[in-house]
Amino acid sequence: KGTIHLFRKSQRSLVGKLTHEFRLVAADRRSWKILLFGAINLICIGFLLMWCSSTNSIALTAYTYLTIFDLFSLVTCLISYWVMMKKPSPAYSFGFERFEVLAVFASTVLAQLGALFILKESAERFLEQPEIHTGRLLVGTFVALFFNLLTMLSIRNKPFAYVSEAASTSWLQEHVADLSRSICGIIPGLSSIFLPRMNPFVLIDIAGALALCITYMLIEINNYFAVDTASAIAIALMTFGTMYPMSVYSGKVLLQTTPPHVIGQLDKLLREVSTLDGVLEVRNEHFWTLGFGTLAGSVHVRIRRDANEQMVLAHVTNRLYTLVSTLTVQIFKDDWIRPTLSSVPIANNILNLSDHHIVPMPPLKAADNLNPVTSTPAKPSSPPPEFAFNTPGKNVSPVILLNTQTRPYGLGLNHGSAPYGSVLNQGFGIPGMGATQGFRTGFTNVPSRYGTNTRGQPRP
Repeated sequence: KGTIHLFRKSQRSLVGKLTHEFRLVAADRRSWKILLFGAINLICIGFLLMWCSSTNSIALTAYTYLTIFDLFSLVTCLISYWVMMKKPSPAYSFGFERFEVLAVFASTVLAQLGALFILKESAERFLEQPEIHTGRLLVGTFVALFFNLLTMLSIRNKPFAYVSEAASTSWLQEHVADLSRSICGIIPGLSSIFLPRMNPFVLIDIAGALALCITYMLIEINNYFAVDTASAIAIALMTFGTMYPMSVYSGKVLLQTTPPHVIGQLDKLLREVSTLDGVLEVRNEHFWTLGFGTLAGSVHVRIRRDANEQMVLAHVTNRLYTLVSTLTVQIFKDDWIRPTLSSVPIANNILNLSDHHIVPMPPLKAADNLNPVTSTPAKPSSPPPEFAFNTPGKNVSPVILLNTQTRPYGLGLNHGSAPYGSVLNQGFGIPGMGATQGFRTGFTNVPSRYGTNTRGQPRP
């Protein structure tokens, strides 16, 4: 027999959970390379920060922030490996792919915050420009450039590679593309190198290193210290302009918006689905990007009563699965249950039936068979109907309407329903006469007193 525990085991703390997940990632040999580059990155950042303090250069500090961004990209790559290892759980039914989207969004936003901090410090330095020491400025520039390029080109970062291709181009990429077209017009052999869309991270590393080299030369030649502040502003603006399109793209993914480049294809597929045999309507469709390169969606399909649900489901899934990998389709039949009309007995002593019209109302259904929102009965196997008709008669007792029509004296008009055969036998009476001449029939005795028959008794 097992031991009975009276109290549940205490759950792990946040640090314990992170340690467990880190061990899970570290067990994979593919992550060892990333961990090695991460350790070297930390050492490089430490040296660069010391050199920034000794040279008093804010431009080198702005360029060091790109190395810190490389550390964020390595962490994002580890998260990508962790997402590939994890399987969907009841709490995360769609998997953990949105974690890498969140990591990319956080990394790009932090890089932009660093750029804003550099802009703020540069504005203060314009008021009082300090002296810049160029002893280790050029060394720090080449160390940072070498390590940044080595990290970007040696490690395949799937999330950032996808975002850099899917997001819109930055202003730096557009200007370099215009320059490349001009160069390729003169030297066509360089078209294979300059014309394709350049990697934005490699481009900003090279542009920042070039700005630092110009700063070093101007300070060494003319002691023009203000150029260091100008270079810092240029690097900060390039960083902000490069990271902003990626932040916008990953933010739209987090907001579950439909990607613009697939809207036309989705509309075409939905039109094809609406023309399938048995499909009456396609509605409540929603498609969004679950992760980088993964599209999810849900759709409601209303079909005929005689249609095969499984057959329609197979055809709809087959059409949409070419574009939407995670799809939820809800199918319901066009089945409406109409309540039957039945008369309700009324006591004879309430009102005179001859002077009133009785409007019978349908009996109320059971409480479990009615929809609390509409008067249309709902089935447990199908969703509620599309339109909520304000049908009168729900929870209302039979209504008795007073007959306000009165008969004029002397006219023998028999109000109310009459048999079909006796319609032509009704005649018009003349006041004061006991008999009237009927049309196309004989003579008919019609009473001249309202509400009584010929014997003076009330009519039944």
